[in-house]
Amino acid sequence: MAAFDGGTITSDAGALLLGATDRAIRLLERFASCFQDARCPELIEHQVATLIGQRVVGICLGYEDLIDHDQLRHDPVLAMLAGKLTARRSDCAPLAGKSTLNRLEGSRTALTRYHKIAHDPAQIEQLLVTLFLEAHRTAPKQIVLDLDATDDPLHGHQEGRFFHGYYDSYCYLPLYIFCGRHLLAAKLRPANIDGSAGALEEVARIVRQIRARWPRVRILLRADSGFAREALMSWCEQNRVDFVFGLARNPRLVEEIAVELLQAEEAGQTGQPARRYKDFRWTTRDSWSRRRRVIAKAEGTEGKANPRFVVTSLKAKEAQARFLYEELYCARGDMENRIKECQGDLFADRTSAATMRANQLRLWLASMASVLLCALRRIGLAHTQFAEASCGTIRLKLLKIGALVRVSVRRIKVAMASGCPYRPEYALAHARLRHAAA
Repeated sequence: MAAFDGGTITSDAGALLLGATDRAIRLLERFASCFQDARCPELIEHQVATLIGQRVVGICLGYEDLIDHDQLRHDPVLAMLAGKLTARRSDCAPLAGKSTLNRLEGSRTALTRYHKIAHDPAQIEQLLVTLFLEAHRTAPKQIVLDLDATDDPLHGHQEGRFFHGYYDSYCYLPLYIFCGRHLLAAKLRPANIDGSAGALEEVARIVRQIRARWPRVRILLRADSGFAREALMSWCEQNRVDFVFGLARNPRLVEEIAVELLQAEEAGQTGQPARRYKDFRWTTRDSWSRRRRVIAKAEGTEGKANPRFVVTSLKAKEAQARFLYEELYCARGDMENRIKECQGDLFADRTSAATMRANQLRLWLASMASVLLCALRRIGLAHTQFAEASCGTIRLKLLKIGALVRVSVRRIKVAMASGCPYRPEYALAHARLRHAAA
């Protein structure tokens, strides 16, 4: 026999871990401080901090659309996280619905007569880097910043919509910058630009903020050939920033390693490792201002030559050719997984608003959800089976837990499912987060 008479039950009891994580790093409070609220205080039911928390936690829990919050506004656990079990007005729910949240996402960068909520993009960008810096107890000797552009397909007529030939679709072309699992920048861009457009400005801003806290840290930029541009490489050389960038092949480069390609082809026929490396100095005919170190990999794949090239500022005594390519440059592939997490698990590609400004804010909301889950993994789940888990796995295993919520005069009890298979990991994470917030 089945009936909907179980009482106040939630399927998101694991969200209490998100609340504990936020108390440890104070993300939502500081994110909300990046907004201005000029609404009349006496008439406000839902504060900006509540709206921000509701949206970011909702993304972490897998609710990508604003319309989902028409049901979530009655969820007891989300109300607990907002610190608001009941509304002031009898005709309101404790949390906001889609219309109120839409006003937040539609906020502008300056207050107007008809837009009473505004956000400061510079503050939001700075906060992402600040949270990264605070995640380290001591300054590391070296950090690697990974840059990459990806497609964000569009299915409407949003502002800034252009067709991209490589991706064969109408899309945006957001720029992501990561340091390991830490997201440092997420910049929404139209698709009618070079893949490296705006990267120099973003890198300069991030490096400046990092060096203000860690003046002696060594910084290495790593990216594919789309970022091997003279302006970015020259800036790195002038500002003590190392780089390892892919380099697009051309006839002159292939001619430079003709002997190595022949050797790789011959070795492949004998069953020996068919990979050869060459380290040489090279420059373009007119676009580069100087000669730079290039690493070439000569390889035969399925009987065909497959040469690859990398340009770097690192000296040969610091990184030999094979190590630089196989261990250092190829490690950038892990950033693809980080982008997949943001777009697949946290809906960073849900850019269906009419304006680029609103879609950029949606991207930042997804970015903050990524930072929150990264902090949960780093602080609460270290040395557990979820220490390297994706955001989607953490959501499925630890956040989506059924519970009965009982509210009395003195306390609120969240009675979670007794059969939850991850009780030890949940309890350990909660204890660690509580200690970190103390």
